[in-house]
Amino acid sequence: MKQKNQTVVTTFILLGLQGPINIRMLLFILFLVIYCMTICGNLLIITLVSSDKNLQSPMYFFLTQLSISDIIISTDVVPYMLHILLNGEGNINFIGCIIQLYFFSASETSDCLILTVMAYDRYVAICKPLHYVSIMNRGHCMKLAFLSWTLSFSIILIDSITTAMLHFCGSNIIDHFFCDLVPLLELSCSDTKIVKLEVSLLSAPLLLIPSIIILFSYINILFTVLTTSSNTVRQKAFSTCSSHLTVVSLYYGTLFSVYALPIKGQSLRISKILSLIYTVFTPLLNPFIYSLRNKDIKKALQNTFSKICVF
Repeated sequence: MKQKNQTVVTTFILLGLQGPINIRMLLFILFLVIYCMTICGNLLIITLVSSDKNLQSPMYFFLTQLSISDIIISTDVVPYMLHILLNGEGNINFIGCIIQLYFFSASETSDCLILTVMAYDRYVAICKPLHYVSIMNRGHCMKLAFLSWTLSFSIILIDSITTAMLHFCGSNIIDHFFCDLVPLLELSCSDTKIVKLEVSLLSAPLLLIPSIIILFSYINILFTVLTTSSNTVRQKAFSTCSSHLTVVSLYYGTLFSVYALPIKGQSLRISKILSLIYTVFTPLLNPFIYSLRNKDIKKALQNTFSKICVF
């Protein structure tokens, strides 16, 4: 009877990044610039790979998939975070919160799987160069990309539906800048043990299996590179892998810090900062990391600007 007298929550209040109005305005400008640069940088990667014949290879095809995923993450989280910074807080209805959670989680998962596929691509290119063309043909690449997107959005759909079925009747204040799973579960009046178990059973393989594949790929790559006698091959291998390793380290480092290995007594401020890294900064850094360290993309960019200048 007590539960029936409680008000059912239909709207959540996101507190976002709290602080004085002048600090929030500075953060608003900073994150607005970052968001614009993120969208432009990732769209530029997609455009270059799609239009330049020299970039028609599996590595760049998967890079465009990563850019698409990063655009989804940024667009799902940043615009409403900017709204919260302007207003001090933001209201989001229950359906909107679940939708934001779904697209955020699905795109993060797709990032994870696409990075794994990219590691596999580098493994085949360096460890099995004679079979690379036959293994990583266009059809196989399309299947790997399709599998990554389908697995991400279908598995996360199950988690999102289960979360949406929970009962919320107490506080509706989320001390975060977007609807994340952990804060939502903490607000639920329902027993969340089954939901947490389901999320763990579905999510753990999506983190552990890709991690094992990436580790296996780079152990074999390292062994192959160190046993080769050609310095040119070594330099080329390290240059093609360094960008991917940088992104993987940044992505998995923050992800494991927040979800897999949370620090006991971790403050909300630290949690928010870590969340900012993989929702705001990583999607921005990805195109710059790959473009600044890649001669092919630099050349394609120069050719594109040359064509524009001619017109």
